[in-house]
Amino acid sequence: MKKRQNLDHSAWDAVTTGAVEINDREHLRRRVERGEKLRVKLGLDPTRPDIHLGHTVVLRTLRRYQERGHRAVLIIGDWTARIGDPSGQNVTRPQLTKAEVDQAAKTYLDQAWKILDESETEVRFQSEWFDKMHLEDVVQLTSRYTVARMLAREDFAKRTKEGRPVGMHELLYPLLQAYDSVAVKSDLELGGTDQTFNLLVGRDIQEAYGQPPQDIQTMPLLEGLDGVQKMSKSLENYIGIDEPPDVMYRKVMSVPDQLITRYFELTTDIGPEELAIESRALNDGENPRDVKQRLAERIVRQFHPSAVPSAYRQEAGGLKSGAPATVEVAPGDRTIAQLFLDAALVTSKSEARRLAAQKGLAMNDQPVTSVDERVTPLDGWLLRRGNHRVVRLKLR
Repeated sequence: MKKRQNLDHSAWDAVTTGAVEINDREHLRRRVERGEKLRVKLGLDPTRPDIHLGHTVVLRTLRRYQERGHRAVLIIGDWTARIGDPSGQNVTRPQLTKAEVDQAAKTYLDQAWKILDESETEVRFQSEWFDKMHLEDVVQLTSRYTVARMLAREDFAKRTKEGRPVGMHELLYPLLQAYDSVAVKSDLELGGTDQTFNLLVGRDIQEAYGQPPQDIQTMPLLEGLDGVQKMSKSLENYIGIDEPPDVMYRKVMSVPDQLITRYFELTTDIGPEELAIESRALNDGENPRDVKQRLAERIVRQFHPSAVPSAYRQEAGGLKSGAPATVEVAPGDRTIAQLFLDAALVTSKSEARRLAAQKGLAMNDQPVTSVDERVTPLDGWLLRRGNHRVVRLKLR
């Protein structure tokens, strides 16, 4: 008679909370519950210097694996960032230079340590293996996957059908990400749901190179401040985890009400019981603003432990007893759209442009007609959005 294994079912629940898809689910579950120590891979492309809350959804999942004794392998995509991930893109992304990518990568790790344990994280740069590749190696890699399978990918198929170009370099992106898994001998790769195709290619390429295929775990994409599209630096609808605490607080307060619970669940350390309490508060008619204040304070404390987030409540509230809130901004020339963005009165430059066209923005009691005009703000300037949100600027 076989001896029954002592399985740790709580370990499985701890690391898979919130997962959208797991492949191969039963294989991964057996390994986790048996207590095997896995090499868990997450790749980040440093296309811009800031990590935002959307990134933290998978970073926090990696941390949970790390806390259970698994090896966190963080890959800095200093090669794939130059191509740009075509996932979900209707057009070819502009290519970045090595210098641009290297500059952005410098801040990525410092920000990642706000979430991960630096001493227990294996950091790898793609240039370790791709800088050594010869053309023969690249041809060998491309021979392991077919053009038909690559073009079946949803975004490529859509662009091809619509007559939009798909660059040959874009076809390399999934293969390069997949080869990362070969290079680091990944047991499990994490990613957002927009990464599913790339992660599955990783399984195929590992098998083609004689390795066991990695399991994959995808996590939800966090909607940005517009409440519709995923949080993205290129869409300017993001909350950066390294932004000043007052800016972070004000941005969280602009999160659409219908996303409050989702932000609690995906971006904070709130437990199931507390999450249920906040959900009930919203359902029972508590003012969403009050619940959102607790969300903002919790998020600020996570990334700025020494901050006193309750001090930002009045500043985030616009008019209080007829007096405008004071907002600190950096000195210097910028467009009016950027100024309103810095003051957290809009969530993107496109929103500023739309509101200005509707005569919904004013500066020093004068309607804004062109958000592309450049200005140099001074202490005491008044910015207004609509009839109820007014701030007074203070230069840092």
